[in-house]
Amino acid sequence: MTKPLPTGATIGIFGGGQLGRMLALAAARLGLKCHIFDPAKDGPAAQVADNVTTAAFDDLDAIRAFAAGVDVVTYEFENIPAAALDALADVVPHHPPRGALETSQDRLIEKQFLQDLGLKTAPFAAVETADDLQAAIAKIGLPGILKTTRLGYDGKGQARLTCSDDAVSALEAMQGASAIYEGFVEFTHEVSVIAARGPDGAVSCYDPGENVHQDGILRTTTVPARLSPSQRTDAVLLAAKILNALNYVGVLGVELFVTPETLIVNEIAPRVHNSGHWTQNGCAVDQFEQHIRAIAGWPLGDGQRHSDVVMENLIGDDMNKIASFAEKPNTALHLYGKSEIRAGRKMGHANIVQKS
Repeated sequence: MTKPLPTGATIGIFGGGQLGRMLALAAARLGLKCHIFDPAKDGPAAQVADNVTTAAFDDLDAIRAFAAGVDVVTYEFENIPAAALDALADVVPHHPPRGALETSQDRLIEKQFLQDLGLKTAPFAAVETADDLQAAIAKIGLPGILKTTRLGYDGKGQARLTCSDDAVSALEAMQGASAIYEGFVEFTHEVSVIAARGPDGAVSCYDPGENVHQDGILRTTTVPARLSPSQRTDAVLLAAKILNALNYVGVLGVELFVTPETLIVNEIAPRVHNSGHWTQNGCAVDQFEQHIRAIAGWPLGDGQRHSDVVMENLIGDDMNKIASFAEKPNTALHLYGKSEIRAGRKMGHANIVQKS
């Protein structure tokens, strides 16, 4: 096992958004410093970090210099270019492992990985051409959803098909990118498990949260989720199975569809996750501190939930309602310091707490 980082050590974080911001704040509570690498100037994470490198993710000289000045590197998003990882490899340890990033960066690879573990996913097929899409529709049926295999988040890079006439416009929406066609899953609700694994193989999972999306963007996460005891156990066990298969270090988000018969894995995210923000006010050790502990080689913290929580994302014009959120009892505000309000942009979140 890697020797734990001492206080005063520096965590390098690829990405300067709100997740990087909350990781940096968690690191500071543990006496650790953070150095942010991001192309954007004055992003949410840069406002609270000890040091910032502003450079593109293909600037390999800047990446090497950044790596030489930190003790470990982590990421706030999964679409890190392979060349950037290569530039890090010989300079500094980085977590989560490269294999986890490569698996999650491509939806086809991810789905096959999950099925190889014996986990259930939506039916899927690779799509490169119009003929591929027609064959996928014939095999899987309608309705379905066509997604780019790489990139895409919060509903981007996706097109729904409800009838065969939708095929042409859906394929055009992919703009020539490789795609995956997935059959719709009849599910009652979606939940997610935030799970962590340390370099010693220790695993800790948070209680599953129940998610509600609007326009492809997470709106709320409620804990506890509506799950039977056996479903709750299964959700935690399958998350642990994924962590161990990836030899993972850090926090991972696993999104699940709940059906009357089983749990179906929608996707995995090799990073701290929006649906885990409730842990900031529902647990003694939140997902951000847990991730920092894991990548720094510290013992994992107690992720037991001490309170019920509803996490609500503040999106776009929701910022106009900050005063009303601030007045609510048992409500903690977490704002991201973004200067520009745009429709669909996550500006912060509120955790509404009830003691268990």
